Amino acid sequence: MVTAPVVEAVSFSSDDHDTRARGAPVAIITPVGMAGFDQGVMAPMPGVGRRLRNSIVERWLGLDEIPEAWGPSVVTIGVFDGVHRGHQRIVVRAAEAARELGLPLVVVTFDPHPSEVIRPGSHPPMLSSLRRRVQLLAEFGADAVCILPFTLEFSRLSPGEFVRAVLADRLHARRVVVGENFRFGYRAAGDLALLAELGEKYDFRAEGIPLLAQDGVTMSSSAIRDLVAAGDVAGAARGLGRPHRVEGVVVRGEQRGRALGVPTANLETAEHTAIPADGVYAGWLASLDAVGREAERGRGAPGAGEAERGRGRGAPGAGEAERWPAAISVGTNPTFDGRHRVVEAHALDRDDLDLYGVHVAVDFAARLRGMVRFDSVDALVAQMRADIVAARALAADASE
Repeated sequence: MVTAPVVEAVSFSSDDHDTRARGAPVAIITPVGMAGFDQGVMAPMPGVGRRLRNSIVERWLGLDEIPEAWGPSVVTIGVFDGVHRGHQRIVVRAAEAARELGLPLVVVTFDPHPSEVIRPGSHPPMLSSLRRRVQLLAEFGADAVCILPFTLEFSRLSPGEFVRAVLADRLHARRVVVGENFRFGYRAAGDLALLAELGEKYDFRAEGIPLLAQDGVTMSSSAIRDLVAAGDVAGAARGLGRPHRVEGVVVRGEQRGRALGVPTANLETAEHTAIPADGVYAGWLASLDAVGREAERGRGAPGAGEAERGRGRGAPGAGEAERWPAAISVGTNPTFDGRHRVVEAHALDRDDLDLYGVHVAVDFAARLRGMVRFDSVDALVAQMRADIVAARALAADASE
């Protein structure tokens, strides 16, 4: 079996030194500068940075979509679920190497999640959709993203077969940047040392990046999933470098919020979405356009409901993002004996939005309280009003 090649990354301050001894392949362990990454809110490393939000990136579904004329490149490999701060370090370092060599950066990732193929039924909650993953990888420097279908047959490739088929024959790798715990090939037989050895054969250099820890725990998608599941969205945001996001299409719910004077957008989310623990949160609600970017007035319709959305009081002007501070509820609505778990968001001070059928994003900034069953509707409404006040205060703090 193959395990997902792990790239849960990195960093300490130092220069990139080539420590290979002549005649012996040695993987380079490259400390990467800490600048701009030690705060909860992600800031770009000097000279690298995040690209503009409309960055163009090539997207290939499988090896057959790689252009025949594709030349030498720098490559990094991993599932990269959530593109957390550890992943960001890997991709940023790979982008630096690509600039140094004058080559494009290709990120190789996998779909579906390898664990589902190797151990059916074990698919983890995903921190980001595949589309969102590609967008984030592009922001951190990817020129192309190659999404390899992870199949049982693919999982049985030996380390040498994987390197030859993917890195050598199709991507013509000249540098391969991975986390120092990188494993690849059937039964995870390949490691960084073997990658370096194969690099000697196929004319590329393997570069390993030390792992990054947060609060004494090695940063990983699994650790951040645990934070999200526990409702610690602030901790998840520190690991991700941005608020955890849940995407979905707005569908009609029970209409109780509207009847109570607090209309909400009910999200229909994709299977395996990482949804925070039941409770009430402060954050943001944003409409997304056809390619998954935050929609802007005048940039084109993201979907049904565009004609109605944003009308009236407080509507954004042309070029402004359709993004609103929000109070967010996750749970079954126990006061009304609900049975289905739902994610719903109330855009603060907006009762004029028509988002039905629109693809939206909900960003979770802070947990306000747990889910409670109230003895009366009046008590529920009073608490909802208090939640809105708290969410508005947090939104004001964030905007300062």
